[in-house]
Amino acid sequence: MATVHDLVLIHVENKPGFYARVEEITPDVKPGWWQVKLLVLTFPMQVFTWILDEFQIEGADFTMGGTPLRLDPVISPVELEREEKEAAEKEQEAKARQEHGAPKVISLQDRRKK
Repeated sequence: MATVHDLVLIHVENKPGFYARVEEITPDVKPGWWQVKLLVLTFPMQVFTWILDEFQIEGADFTMGGTPLRLDPVISPVELEREEKEAAEKEQEAKARQEHGAPKVISLQDRRKK
């Protein structure tokens, strides 16, 4: 789900249209709907406020004036690289734990009896 300060790609008629940054999300008077203020990254920059429901904010298709639209979150390649690196490190740690087996617990009481 897009949140404040997220970058989104707006698809217009099922094609990439333009980028925008979510500036603000506030409840609309109609329950279950939100006023989403978007800073449209065009030249010159513009600000749109669209009234969307939660599904539309999450990326569901919708129409405005008969034009099909969709919001897709944009993830920075730097962020993707960081996430992939973290996932690889976790996988290596899990593999190392499996190879070495579970740690063994040696009871001190058992040693004294011998």
